[in-house]
Amino acid sequence: MTQARVATPDWLLQPELGLCPCGCIGKRRKGSFVAKTIAGAGGVLQAALFSEDVARTRGLLQRLDARAKALALIGLLVAVGLVHHVAVLLVAYAGTLLLARASALPFGFFIKRVWLFIPIFTGVIVLPATLNIVTAGDVVVSLPFGLGLTRQGLMAAAIITIRVATSISLVMLVTLTTPWARLLAALRALGVPRMFVLVIGMAYRYLFVLLAAVQDMYVARKARSIAPERDARGGRAFVGATAGALFGKAYFLADEVHQAMTSRGYRGDARTLDRSRVTPIDVAVLSFAALCMLLLIGGDRAIG
Repeated sequence: MTQARVATPDWLLQPELGLCPCGCIGKRRKGSFVAKTIAGAGGVLQAALFSEDVARTRGLLQRLDARAKALALIGLLVAVGLVHHVAVLLVAYAGTLLLARASALPFGFFIKRVWLFIPIFTGVIVLPATLNIVTAGDVVVSLPFGLGLTRQGLMAAAIITIRVATSISLVMLVTLTTPWARLLAALRALGVPRMFVLVIGMAYRYLFVLLAAVQDMYVARKARSIAPERDARGGRAFVGATAGALFGKAYFLADEVHQAMTSRGYRGDARTLDRSRVTPIDVAVLSFAALCMLLLIGGDRAIG
C-alpha cells in the first residue's frame, strides 16, 4: 500500500471541484429529444446484437431444435391462457425463471425485458377494471368521489398481469435462445405461410437498416452544425426533413434488395447453413412440455 502511494503522482491524488447535486455550480443543459431518440435506437441495435450472442451460448434451450421450441411455446401459451388462478400462474412464471437460469440468460436483463412493458400496456387496461363502477364486488380500498377498489377487480387485474408476464417470458425464452434465421426456418417448417415468414424476416432486417440510416443522418447533421441547438424547433425541423428522406430511401432500398434476392434464387423460404434434426432430447422436451400443459390445466381445474 505504501509503495502504491509513492508511485501515484501528486496531481492525481489532489481533490477536484465537482458539480454540486443542487446545480449551484455549473449549468446543466437540457438534452435534445432527437439525441435521446437516436440513443434509444442505438440501444435497440445493441440489444439485438446481444440477443444473437446469447442465442449462441451453451445453455439448456440453446441446444434444442427450433421446431421443438416453437411447438412447446405454442402449447404452453395455450395452457397459460386457459388458467384462471393466480397460484397456478405464479408457478408457471417461476418455471420460466428457472428455464432462463438454466439457459444462461442474464437474470436481471430477462426480468427487466418482461416487466418494463407490462405496467405500461397492461396497466392501462386492467386498472379501470379494479374500480367498483366497472367491477362490482367487495370494496377493499376506498377512493374519493365514491370510488373504490374491489377485491374481485384486483384479483382479475392480478390474473391478467401475471398471465401476460408469463406469456411474454415464454416468448422471450424462445426468441433469446434461438437465432433469428433458425426461428424463421422453424416457422416455415411448421406450416406457417411463406408470405408471413417473408414479411417478418424483411421487417426484422429493415428495422436495423433504417435505424442505422437515421443514426448516420443525425451524425452527419451534427458534424455540419456550428452553433448548438438552443430550442426544440431545430429538432422538429430535422425530424420533419428526415422522415420524408428516410421514407424515400427505404422504398428504393427495399425494391433493390428484393430484386437482388430474387435474382439469387430467393423464394420466401428461410434457409440456414446448419441442417436441423430432431434428437431424442427434443422429443423429451416436447413430452415434458405436454406434461406441464396437463399439470397447469389440471391444477387449475382442481382448485376450482
